[in-house]
Amino acid sequence: MTTTPFPPELLRDVEKRRTFAIISHPDAGKTTLTEKLLLFGGAIQLAGTVKARKSARHATSDWMEVEKQRGISVTSSVMQFEYQGHTINLLDTPGHEDFSEDTYRVLTAVDAAVMVIDAAKGVEAQTIKLLNVCRMRNTPIITFVNKLDREVREPFDLLAEIEGVLKITCAPVTWPLGMGKAFRGVYHLLQKQVLTFTPGEERRSDGEIIKGLDNAELDSRFPLEIGQLREDVELIDGASPPFELDEFLAGQQTPVFFGSGINNFGVQEILQALIDWAPPPQPRIAGTQPEGTRMVQPAEPAFTGFVFKIQANMDPKHRDRIAFFRICSGRYSSGMKVRHVRAGRDMKLANALTFMANERVIMEDGVAGDIIGIHNHGQLQIGDTLSEGENIGFKGIPYFSPELFRAARLRDPLKSKQLQKGLQELGEEGAIQVFELEGGQMLLGAVGVLQFEIVAQRLKDEYKVDAIFEPADIHTARWLTFPDDVTRRNFEREQALRLGKDIDGNPVYLASSRYNLEVTAEKWPKVTFHATREHGQVLA
Repeated sequence: MTTTPFPPELLRDVEKRRTFAIISHPDAGKTTLTEKLLLFGGAIQLAGTVKARKSARHATSDWMEVEKQRGISVTSSVMQFEYQGHTINLLDTPGHEDFSEDTYRVLTAVDAAVMVIDAAKGVEAQTIKLLNVCRMRNTPIITFVNKLDREVREPFDLLAEIEGVLKITCAPVTWPLGMGKAFRGVYHLLQKQVLTFTPGEERRSDGEIIKGLDNAELDSRFPLEIGQLREDVELIDGASPPFELDEFLAGQQTPVFFGSGINNFGVQEILQALIDWAPPPQPRIAGTQPEGTRMVQPAEPAFTGFVFKIQANMDPKHRDRIAFFRICSGRYSSGMKVRHVRAGRDMKLANALTFMANERVIMEDGVAGDIIGIHNHGQLQIGDTLSEGENIGFKGIPYFSPELFRAARLRDPLKSKQLQKGLQELGEEGAIQVFELEGGQMLLGAVGVLQFEIVAQRLKDEYKVDAIFEPADIHTARWLTFPDDVTRRNFEREQALRLGKDIDGNPVYLASSRYNLEVTAEKWPKVTFHATREHGQVLA
């Protein structure tokens, strides 16, 4: 049996793609780094502004009004730009700890990630959670230790903490020359040269480069700092593993760069690492009909991909809902017909969008790795697959058990239908998890308090519903699978007051405490309690 070769033009275009996300704990400098990458990529001309209009300077990746008020990234955005003959797709993820579930799902759509560490604070809680999600798919990680121009911790201590807490091997690529107010630049361990740092520079091209660690110019210019750098480099050469591309691609080793995002220092090195080392779009496992799985190769001619996020009202002038769609194979062309696998029907893809920093542009052509925005009137949900005919579904679009719960109560009881519609749509979008209890009561689940605030605001603005969210007596939720109908009926009879259904109709056990969950699980050993589920997975 001979295999059909991949179309050469498609293969060439796929090889040019780099699709990555930036992950960090809040306030580590993720949004700043995002802007500076766009700045160096030529996608924006002025950091910190949407269109330099009026005096409002907000991050180009922050869309919603609440983000501008709070200075945080609530929604996830996509930005595409060209750099050194490559097409870069940068997925901005919510940096606020209350929005981690949305961040988790965005990480399913990338082939690499840049992890930003605050050099003063080290590894923080959100970073641990996000890296664990990357580890589920062995996503390659590039590390950027930020804010070196401030008072920071010792670099060796930071590396030891990254390795110890995140269980990933560090391979330093650049190393600081001085720190804090005495930060003078970095030594590039692979290129054997010092890149000098000048505070407050708006844009560094190649900067000033001093070749060789033994260069006498270093002694004359940096007499107080150069001795420590030479000691550090000698220690690194003797004790730290060298950068190994295969280890990086397997998600086992992270190259580490030091810099200052706010000063544009170290940003170009990150971009160069993405071009040189980060993988192009990778094959993805998918379920097929009849039952089975196969690897979808990115340069296959047939178009496939999946929805990983739905965002409403990105343009407040038009009440729109955009489905963010990761292309996994084939080529997108405007007006093409595709198969909506879950719905079992064909649909036309017209006027899909791409996102050029703050601009939304009609997409003319796209290949694996690209993210397109599809106008969505409720037909698309998170996890949905579109293909050119094949009954296929991509795996690994997760829902995580919520950590906080609220019961929705209307101020105006006559608005119950509007509330139900609003929560249904927001639940499909992934803004919040929605559970329906016996008797029709709606319960909301989230990973952080701010999500409830956002949902309340959007219910009021978009659905004209004024709702109060009251704390519910629930500790955690678990999705259920049963071995047979008899066990299901018996469990439902005994646990009726603790059961609900999620947005897709799956049964959910709502535990009042950790103890309650453990006791119930021990009593019903044949019932499986799931802390996560994949979208489209029917749990029975």
